[in-house]
This record gives sequence, C-alpha cells and structure tokens, in this order.
Amino acid sequence: MENLLRPIYQEHASNLNTMGILIIEKTQYDSPITDGFDVILLIIVKDQEQSWYVKHYEVAEKTAALHIVKEDILMEWIDTSGYRRAVEWIIYGKTVFDRNEYISRLKEHLRDFPVEKRDLRKAIEFSKLIKRYSEAKALYEAGDTKDAHSKILLSLHYLARLSVIEKGYYPEVTVWSQVKNIDLEVYKLYEVFIEGNEDIKKRIELMIIAMDFVINNRAKTGANHLLELMKTKYDPWSYADIKSMPAVQPYTFDLSALLSYLVEKSIIFPILEETKGAGVFQRKYVVNKDV
Repeated sequence: MENLLRPIYQEHASNLNTMGILIIEKTQYDSPITDGFDVILLIIVKDQEQSWYVKHYEVAEKTAALHIVKEDILMEWIDTSGYRRAVEWIIYGKTVFDRNEYISRLKEHLRDFPVEKRDLRKAIEFSKLIKRYSEAKALYEAGDTKDAHSKILLSLHYLARLSVIEKGYYPEVTVWSQVKNIDLEVYKLYEVFIEGNEDIKKRIELMIIAMDFVINNRAKTGANHLLELMKTKYDPWSYADIKSMPAVQPYTFDLSALLSYLVEKSIIFPILEETKGAGVFQRKYVVNKDV
C-alpha cells in the first residue's frame, strides 16, 4: 500500500512547506487507529490556507485517508487533547519523510511529555471528571438512574485518562488497555462497575462512594494548573478574571464545576465582596495557603 501511495506523498515531500510525513497502516481488522481506513497518510506543514485538509482515496480496493495539518494546529491537538487520534498517528506512524529530523524530535517530545504540558492535560481531564461526576450524583439523587449510569461511565473514562497522564503517558483512544497495565486500582473500579452483580442503582451508589475517595486524593494534583495560575497574585480572583486567562481556555467550559468542587474541599476559599445591591455580594476566590 505504501508503494501505491508513494507518488502522492513524494509530491508533498518536494514542497519546502512540508515538515514531515507519516504513514499508518491498519494492523488488525478491528483496529480503531486508522478510523476505518486501511491507511492514514499524515502530512505536517508549516503553513497552508486550510488548517486541516482531508482527502479520501481508494487504491487497489483499499482505502486511504490523507490528512494535511498545520504544525500549530497539530501541537494544539497534542497539548489539549483536541484530536486524540493524531497523537497515536505520530507515536505509531512510520516516518517516510522527515525534514531536518522534525518528526524524530516530535516523537521524542511525545515520549518526554513535559511536566508543564502534563499539568494542563491533567487540569483538562480532571475538570471534565469533576463535572460528569457531579452530574452523576445529582441525577442519582433525582432518581434518574440510567442517566446517572451514563455519567458514571463518562466519569470513569476521564479518570482513566487522568491516571494515564499522571504516569507520564499520553492517553490513547484504547485508554483502558493502558490503564490495565499502569493503574490497577482505577481499572478495577471500571471492571466492578461494568461487571458487578448488584442492580444498577446499587452499583451507582457504590461507585459514587468509591470515586469520591479516588477523586479527593487526586484533587490537588489534578487542579495544580489552575491553582498555580491563581497563586500568581494575592488579591481574590473573580470568576470572570479566571475565565479570561488564555491558559484556562482549554477547560473553560468545565471551570465552574471545578471551582465549586475546590471550594467544597477547602482547596480554595470564596471571598464575598460587597456590591451596590443591598445584601448582594460578588463571590471571588483565593487559594488556601496550606495548599
């Protein structure tokens, strides 16, 4: 298949705008890595009119998808989990063109997973975890058992991804295969919830209790990205101040849930400031000095 696609990628390799080219072939019939195609061709470029251009081919009764991605968009995907599949393509893809060892350095970057980028990814996954877990509890208390079950599953998924990041790896699409090998405690939670003999209501009840303990133990490290940002000034932060920070944008949709949880656990404290309205206070936040 690579030979059949060579004329396509060689044309791009001759372009000085092209930084590197990878080819990813499906190794198993049901492998999800290639999005149902037999081959993925990933071309990374410095600049182009479209940030992400995709074209589909059929060659010798086999299918291929060509992805041409701008470097800055690719790095955003990597840093914020914007398109998780792309990380797997870089990790597992075969390099067929590498200008000035760009792909080699990119693969090394993914293996290293710098701490500052790890903290951002932990904050993204932890905030998603908190929001879904809070929703699961509220739905369970309201008697919406099936919806609560769905939210618990989502919570477990984000917990799994957080666990992988804590161990210094990028979470892959097949995240539970990773977790089984590196965090048996989290994997067992998932296994018990999926395969438990108790009725659905009892399983949700037990999982809420178990997850509350597990999440609480991860709260300070999971929210470290936000806490360190808030420590950059001594004055209380309004919600608008926090939300407007560029560094917080990747998890801004889950920010309210995260702040509420951190207040509940006394990791941050709410400060009430008077407004012009009688008895109306604006709520601001400061980090607990003991954190």
